[in-house]
Amino acid sequence: MRRLEGKVAIITGGASGIGLGMVELFQQEGATVIAADINEEAIAKVSEKENVFGMKLNVASDQDWEVFAKEVVNQFGRIDILVNNAGISSEKPYQEINSDDWQKMLAINSFGPFAGIKHVTPYMIEQKKGSIINISSYTAQIGQGFNHYSASKGAVRALSKAAATTFGRQGIRVNALFPGIIETPMTQALSASKELLGQLVQATPLQRLGKPEDIANAALFLASDESSYITGSELVIDGGFSAQ
Repeated sequence: MRRLEGKVAIITGGASGIGLGMVELFQQEGATVIAADINEEAIAKVSEKENVFGMKLNVASDQDWEVFAKEVVNQFGRIDILVNNAGISSEKPYQEINSDDWQKMLAINSFGPFAGIKHVTPYMIEQKKGSIINISSYTAQIGQGFNHYSASKGAVRALSKAAATTFGRQGIRVNALFPGIIETPMTQALSASKELLGQLVQATPLQRLGKPEDIANAALFLASDESSYITGSELVIDGGFSAQ
């Protein structure tokens, strides 16, 4: 069964990492997928896949989002699914984080999802149906990471709840995923230190790091009609790390 047959899905940060994993799975499940990204080389590569259309988007730009959402509807007729996945991370210690660091992190990780919801929901309201999935982080739920990254993902958590209650009566569902440490280009530096990698695995009850498909499978369920009575939910995908 193709669980997203006939649906049009936008996945930001869709040309690499977790986003690419979701693009590939959604495409396999029958969706027409718009892989929105800022990396033009990666966009060209992902566009080689059948029923996948790479489009450039700066998620931190309100104007870019407005033009982008309109273009998607003009080309594909509708928007059924929005996955706000694009994001950046940083290893800077809190003593070194300055105002510019803070503004950049929150512009991409927090304002990006807000602007996506702002500009996509009018089209979903016309359809009286839509599914939005925001990618937060397990650091938004536990006391780990006194930094701008955790703050940005905490904002995504709050936005998800607020959007679920704001748009539920228009038939739009909004849910959030909270990944732990996932093996992607963003976390590639971890594998360079076998000692650190070993410590992370030992600290995780399931004794491994996550893979992009672990997040993609959860996103697929929330994007599909199988989760039609689920909104405002929070699903943690961290191998049990935050349950300790």
